Amino acid sequence: MHFTTLASGSSGNAIIVGEDNRHLLVDCGISGKSLLHNLSQINLSCSEIEGIVVTHEHVDHIRGVGILARKLQIPIYATAGLWEVMSDSLGKLAENQRIEVKESFSCAGLDVLLYPTSHDSRESYGLKVSRPKRQNKRNLTVGIATDSGIITEDMHRHLQGCDALVVEANYDDISLQNGPYPAYLKRRIRGRYGHLENKQLAEGLLEWIKENTQRVMLAHLSKENNTPEIALSAILRILRDSKRSKEYSEVQVQVAPRYSPHELIRLME
Repeated sequence: MHFTTLASGSSGNAIIVGEDNRHLLVDCGISGKSLLHNLSQINLSCSEIEGIVVTHEHVDHIRGVGILARKLQIPIYATAGLWEVMSDSLGKLAENQRIEVKESFSCAGLDVLLYPTSHDSRESYGLKVSRPKRQNKRNLTVGIATDSGIITEDMHRHLQGCDALVVEANYDDISLQNGPYPAYLKRRIRGRYGHLENKQLAEGLLEWIKENTQRVMLAHLSKENNTPEIALSAILRILRDSKRSKEYSEVQVQVAPRYSPHELIRLME
């Protein structure tokens, strides 16, 4: 099983998860052309994508969804509430491309579980993507949460013990305080329906990382209110200073690039 980010940040988000030559795309907040280019950069064929899951309706998550679905003739998976608010933005789709889902479904040979996050959208979800246990292969999971103002109980329940995590480290509080944003926008970002601060995420990671956790990808960093260096430093410091620091030392923590794809990350069996 493998995964990576194809773009990450307020300018556009896309994550791919798969195994062998079957893949599931989580969001497509960049143009279809950019998505296909970024796929080629990591030697993945667009013909291997079997569906797109939408986490919420903000443009940095759905900009290229409709275009890509039409080009590749693949289905889009979203809840009824999301279909209500994003249908006009996606353009014309064939009926079999509009897949309404509730809590769980399967795509590309993977099991997908949706759980709510806390964000200022009609509906907002994180995902737990699992490879079912097979003969001689254990169950593997990738937990995803890219937009939430707080750490929710659902996040604690579903992200704990994942083999890999793609999670939001959106802003550094000092950078936000001293930055150019107007007061109302700072309040929105800090609010329970905004985004996660670096230290907030680190507190979550203290609970989520278990013995089997291999990778943590820091995603959706703010261009104005964070940097990869600040995010990594803050999060690694909290992990290092915890009582379980030896357990955390084996986990690789990386930052998702904003515009380009990260190299494909293959989980160890």
